Amino acid sequence: MNFRQLALTAITTFSVLNVMAQKNKTIVVQTDKITAQVQPEMWGVFFEDINMGADGGIYAELIKNRSFEFYKPLMGWTTQGLRVKEGDILVLNRKETHSNNPRYLHVNSTGAKRGDMSITNEGFKGIGVKKGLRYDFSVLYRQATAGVKLHAELIDSTGKVLGSAVLNPERTTQQWESQSVSFTANETVQKAKFNLWFEGEGQIDLDMISLFPGDTWKNRKGGLRADMVQMLADMKPGFIRFPGGCIVEGHELSTRYQWKKTIGPVESRELIVNRWNTEFAHRPSPDYYQTFGLGFYEYFQLSEDIGAEALPILNCGMACQFNTAELVPLDELDPYIQDALDLIEFANGDINSPWGKVRAEMGHPAPFNLKMMGIGNENWGPQYLERLALFTKALKSKYPDIRLINSSGTDPVGERFDLLNTPLRKMKADIIDEHYYRSPQWFLDNAKRYDGYDRNGSKVFAGEYAAQSISTTNPKNQNNWQCAIAEAAFMTGLERNAGVVHMASYAPLFANAEGWQWTPDMIWVDNLHVYGTPNYYVQKLYSLNKGTDVVSILSNNKVIAGQDSLYASAVIDRKKKEVIIKVINASATAINRNITIKGKYKLAAEGTLTQMQNDLKAVNTFKDAIHVSPKDEGLTIKNNTVVLNAAPYSFSLIRIPMN
Repeated sequence: MNFRQLALTAITTFSVLNVMAQKNKTIVVQTDKITAQVQPEMWGVFFEDINMGADGGIYAELIKNRSFEFYKPLMGWTTQGLRVKEGDILVLNRKETHSNNPRYLHVNSTGAKRGDMSITNEGFKGIGVKKGLRYDFSVLYRQATAGVKLHAELIDSTGKVLGSAVLNPERTTQQWESQSVSFTANETVQKAKFNLWFEGEGQIDLDMISLFPGDTWKNRKGGLRADMVQMLADMKPGFIRFPGGCIVEGHELSTRYQWKKTIGPVESRELIVNRWNTEFAHRPSPDYYQTFGLGFYEYFQLSEDIGAEALPILNCGMACQFNTAELVPLDELDPYIQDALDLIEFANGDINSPWGKVRAEMGHPAPFNLKMMGIGNENWGPQYLERLALFTKALKSKYPDIRLINSSGTDPVGERFDLLNTPLRKMKADIIDEHYYRSPQWFLDNAKRYDGYDRNGSKVFAGEYAAQSISTTNPKNQNNWQCAIAEAAFMTGLERNAGVVHMASYAPLFANAEGWQWTPDMIWVDNLHVYGTPNYYVQKLYSLNKGTDVVSILSNNKVIAGQDSLYASAVIDRKKKEVIIKVINASATAINRNITIKGKYKLAAEGTLTQMQNDLKAVNTFKDAIHVSPKDEGLTIKNNTVVLNAAPYSFSLIRIPMN
């Protein structure tokens, strides 16, 4: 036998032994060895009005700057016509009598007909129009004498009318009146515009010029975009954290989020600039505002609609520390604390309480049953601890059962983190909010992060996390499979440590394909379409398969968190009577394992294997929305053992019925 033959024989023998060794390796799941309970709200979603998430996103209003309150009053609008003279179309201000929404449009029409006088709105990166769909136009108006008709229409880029209706304001009054009319679109267009032209002679004042699609979520007038809400409902998240995020803090305190200004009649809610409008030089958005048509009442309503717990986050008297770091002096903090107390009453108070009455008048007499609240977002330093102590004392004195979420700053390690985490745990904080935007490798390396955390101490909320394909805040980040599978591996550690980690949410949630500021993001939308990223499907698989109890899953009597590039966790679901096993293979090599399930439960002979697997650079797109998505197949169980063939770079989820 020559040297070449000897070498080939040795390689073949080694390969056979390696395969045999792999086949002989066993993962052991013990269904009666419960290590922790899984909180019902374990896997949730984080919402912030970034990337046009609210206005131009889930809030279905199609008209931009509908009340002329942007920095430039006619931003988003153009005026045109053969008979438009100087002064015929003016923006006036009534700040003394209507401070929240002072501006309105004054129109002087002198015998106008089509083509003579009109205003056109560009929408949010255009207006998506669907053939056969009803569109609801409404407006606030007042006029001394009747005589001007309003022609509302959707037009394409050539000016072709896609659908129209005539509104004839007949009442003559000095008080503002509301009137509406609907029409049906005759074509589907990705980027249309809204045109309002005037007919007749007279003067009329207009405000809150609005257009909504007829297919809003639950068909609510002035409601939410149904396809975006459906993506959330399909996940069955345990909670919705809102309204952010840095939105809570504001660039300075004057632009912080104030929940009381987001409730009541929509026309009375005070618009403010969105703090993300000029945050990033690579994506300036000077026309990005918050109209608060999606306000705290709608957030609570949305949470209730999809069966999620509401998790509001409130400003603690600190503006964004990356921007101005503006502070409210401690002796002037009472109004901020009172806002938090009043919010609990708004959510939970009976209809005879001051804020419970407000909720009831908005259409929800029953309480929302708020159980938790965040104090501050990503705040840090001794100034945060000082303010947090005052909030905690006041809130716990009146509402001891409300769980408070406290910030641990911006990073999961380092001096800033330690200066908060240590005293917060000494204070016996209910839940500590940890954030991590890191590389995929960081997520793989930190699958054991919570293995050593105190089971009897403060709990953890993984409030914002996402693997960054290039670097944090890099505009070239992608939602690729490499990031998603790293997150899936990390989440086995969150699930395995459910006794410590009570909640987790990916961030950010939504992004408009033409209006984003930050990447990566979980769900992408344009004017007509929506798709979930690979990260979305990972989050969805965990949320739909969270189980009720964590059980032991070991290999060689060790937790599976990186050995042979495998990561694993297991739960049982007492309600569905299932054992659910999650295994991630983060390597480029296929791996075979025998998974033996031990315990008092009798297993069914067949189960289900759900797998996600793809090239690390693979992404989903509008054209191929499910390129990286789960696929199901049957699974046979013999002698309480499952043979798992884990493909390279794969996420395998096994569900087995049990008695």
